[in-house]
Amino acid sequence: MDPVRNPYAPGAGQRPPELAGRGRELDAFDVVLERVARGRPERSLVLTGLRGVGKTVLLNTLRSAAIGRLWGTGKIEARPDQSLRRPVSGALHMAIRELAPHHRDPDRVDEVLGVLKAFALRANETNAKIRDRWAPGIDVPPARGRADSGDIEIDLVELFTDAASLATDVGTGIALFIDEMQDLSATDVSALCAACHELSQLGAPLIVVGAGLPHLPAVLSAAKSYSERLFRYARIDRLDRDAADLALGVPAEREGVDYDQEALDLLYEKSGGYPYFVQAYGKATWDHAPQSPITADDVRVAAPEAEGELAVGFFGSRFERATPAEREYMRAMAALSDDPGNDMDAAVPTSDIATSLGRKPASLSPARDALIKKGLIYSGERGTVAFTVPHFGRYLRTQPV
Repeated sequence: MDPVRNPYAPGAGQRPPELAGRGRELDAFDVVLERVARGRPERSLVLTGLRGVGKTVLLNTLRSAAIGRLWGTGKIEARPDQSLRRPVSGALHMAIRELAPHHRDPDRVDEVLGVLKAFALRANETNAKIRDRWAPGIDVPPARGRADSGDIEIDLVELFTDAASLATDVGTGIALFIDEMQDLSATDVSALCAACHELSQLGAPLIVVGAGLPHLPAVLSAAKSYSERLFRYARIDRLDRDAADLALGVPAEREGVDYDQEALDLLYEKSGGYPYFVQAYGKATWDHAPQSPITADDVRVAAPEAEGELAVGFFGSRFERATPAEREYMRAMAALSDDPGNDMDAAVPTSDIATSLGRKPASLSPARDALIKKGLIYSGERGTVAFTVPHFGRYLRTQPV
């Protein structure tokens, strides 16, 4: 097979050649866009799931759908060491610039940009060093008395309200896309929820579309109790068998290549239906297959290469970020999460981990908390932890201590 024609694309946030199994989410978002444009009330959206299930790809696809409806859009990736104020300023600046050509009153656009600049400049007050200060590229004077109080919750509500009014003027909306949303600070999460709550009461055409790990709903709920009713939650999971076959088969058909049924059976068994793994095994199999149709033997020959690349780039790079104490914690998790009847790593009680290591639970809290902060594990229910990466426990169980 010609490697140049290889259609598969394993990569972080890289859209696969066939976005299979996400039709329901795309159709639902089209309804949201249409309802908001017609002045109908609609909730913001939160996508949750493990790493490698395609949350970022779906987030980007939803953004493209909003752009296609002439919405103003902006996207940020949350970081635990960064306040929300600066990235939101940049994202909304982009959204307003997209709306500006459709607005009849340039002075009205400048008014909102002035509010945005006032909001943005407050970020500099937390930076003691001059080199860390930020100069937003907004060529209007900052407004006074609007979104500049220094209280992120008050300022975000005022900024979102003014930005949404601009979208109302042109008959569309604004969508702010936030990836890795679980990494926002508690203060920023609370402010974001408050702003979305205010917008929903006003029926304003600005929505937030967030994506994050499975414990993101708990993070939002801890910030504001009403967040459970504020967002529409969609869990993004691995592909079912039909969708996985489409993800492999459709791109191959475009290149005049077919798969044997046994090859598709084995690829699903190897990948577990996780989109990133489907692309990784598909790419390796294509490169090793001598001709069409691709057979199960081709998959068997290619599997070690795919597994080797995953071990280094997908699993190993994450494992290397952990300290020795954190690695010990994860190895204990892996041993306890092994379920021969399920390819998923089960959630593990933290008390069982402590017993396995012969330690008191409190002494392991620093390692657990650090792993959660690094995004390697999450706590879906009180007293339990699970890996954020599918098959990570299986990988650890194959590694020498």
